[in-house]
Amino acid sequence: MSEYDPGKVICSCARVTCGDIADAVAAGAKTVDDLREATRATAFCGSCTDRVEAFLNDVLSGQAKPAAQPQQPAADPGQLVAPIFRQVCDDIWYVGASDRSADWFEKQYPVPDGMSYNSYLLLDRSTVLFDTVDQSVREVFLRSVETLLNGRPLDYLVIQHMEPDHAATLGEVLRRWPKCQAICTAAAKKMIGQFFGPQLSGRVQEVRDGVSMMVGKHILSFHTAPMVHWPEVMVTYDRTSQTLFSADAFGTFGALDGNLFADQGNFPMDEYRRYYTNIVGKYGGPVQQLLNKAAGLGVSRICPLHGPVWRQDLGALLDKYQKWSTYTPEETGVVIAYASIYGGTELACQALANALSARGVRSVRLMDLSRTHASYVISEAFRASHLVLASVTYNGDLFPHMENLILQLKHHGLKGRTVALVENGSWAPAAARKMDELLTGSGNHVLPKKLTLLSTLKQAQLEEIDAMATAITESMK
Repeated sequence: MSEYDPGKVICSCARVTCGDIADAVAAGAKTVDDLREATRATAFCGSCTDRVEAFLNDVLSGQAKPAAQPQQPAADPGQLVAPIFRQVCDDIWYVGASDRSADWFEKQYPVPDGMSYNSYLLLDRSTVLFDTVDQSVREVFLRSVETLLNGRPLDYLVIQHMEPDHAATLGEVLRRWPKCQAICTAAAKKMIGQFFGPQLSGRVQEVRDGVSMMVGKHILSFHTAPMVHWPEVMVTYDRTSQTLFSADAFGTFGALDGNLFADQGNFPMDEYRRYYTNIVGKYGGPVQQLLNKAAGLGVSRICPLHGPVWRQDLGALLDKYQKWSTYTPEETGVVIAYASIYGGTELACQALANALSARGVRSVRLMDLSRTHASYVISEAFRASHLVLASVTYNGDLFPHMENLILQLKHHGLKGRTVALVENGSWAPAAARKMDELLTGSGNHVLPKKLTLLSTLKQAQLEEIDAMATAITESMK
């Protein structure tokens, strides 16, 4: 007679335990084939077959008995971390959470209003979790999922994006629900191994573009969206509720302050644009492909991985994505981004803004690169049709903030803009030439006439300011 631990895993691929085998035997399983049908043990690599068969025989013969388990004190539900979940629609629940202590997203984008990390749970004949969350909100997320499941197993985890702000708790979810099957693309399966080790590979079911599955009354279809904005990304469409689980598409910066739906609160479109242009902006082509796929699905609701759920006025958001992904300006206007140390370059930019206003240009925005993070300038550059870059010469080169901005604009794929250049230098102005060189091949049109300052703007140069303003307004026609 031998004792066994019911919780010990005997088939690592399918995460089948000794207790699962014993339960299957109690339900009538008598052969390895029966066990494979009931538990999926031995169904993958097969290396556990001998071990499973030997244990099966011990259980059938009565030679194996479960070891006594230490009695755990029952937890007082009132003392557990409170779950915080919201109903999205029939059968679909929001189980994400917000981190208001975050100052930076991806260690580079300021998020003064924090960040939300979204996850959704579908309760049907089968239970389906769409993505997990960042480690910063792990505990409340897990409590919400456990509470809504109310003792039911988690059947499927749909992994749409493997970036750690959405997949950091993936391993914990699969550990807590050992029969849960992960669903993802082949590229995501590879990343699961990279992040969590090869032992989870047997829990993964790969899907191809357009494949559907029924989980009860809900019918899910999976649609690949590579490079929006990682190569493994897919989105999921629930035909029954007409809901698109959109991964990182259609998201925004900021925590959710009580309001779950975009029509309930003040969610500035400026932050949607800043999120899109800085996170996804480079990948306009792939976004266009996703928009084309979504257009044929009949979407009435969008559940993104950051920000609120959209259930009204979807056309307004889709129109913005259409413009951003085709690098089409939202409006005719001018963003003047300047790098000024002692005020001389800034003075010229103010004079240019005045001249543009005098010519009827109402959308003009000055942005000091020493005070404004580049992510905000990139967002504004995507919004407006024209861009003025004004920089001092620094160590015979560009001022670092300006150099960083231009490199960031190129990195994020901005094109189709008309650009005017202003340089300053007390002995050897070189900024305009350096900016022109960096912009080469960017797909933007640089006006031929540059403005050069020697230390500061002189009254005699106001005519040059007027000439530049005229060139900019003429290019708007």
